[in-house]
Amino acid sequence: MSKNYLKYKKYVGTVQFDADDRIFHGHVLGINDSIVFEGSSVKELEEDFTAAIENYFETCRKIGKEPEKPFKGAFNLRLDPSLHELLVAGALSEGKTLNAYVKSILEKAVAETIDIDKNLL
Repeated sequence: MSKNYLKYKKYVGTVQFDADDRIFHGHVLGINDSIVFEGSSVKELEEDFTAAIENYFETCRKIGKEPEKPFKGAFNLRLDPSLHELLVAGALSEGKTLNAYVKSILEKAVAETIDIDKNLL
């Protein structure tokens, strides 16, 4: 399985290749602030990714802002009302909160279908 991301200090960045410009580029996931990076080689991409994260920390320090933490553990999910109802019924039948029930379903689905890099977690 190919790995199309980079990780540094719990920040995860996408990796894409632009064949026209012959350059790798990406952006950091899981935060609202924009952190982008690029390189004409894998080594340059990795170096620019690390530098972009460090620059983000420095910029936040200079302006007195706390750097955003990636993947805070909360996200909104829009569902068909009938699915929402079924999920609530399933949670009640197992004596769980809706959040705990959906979390257990997602954990099981991910474990069964995706070969995750455990270092991401």
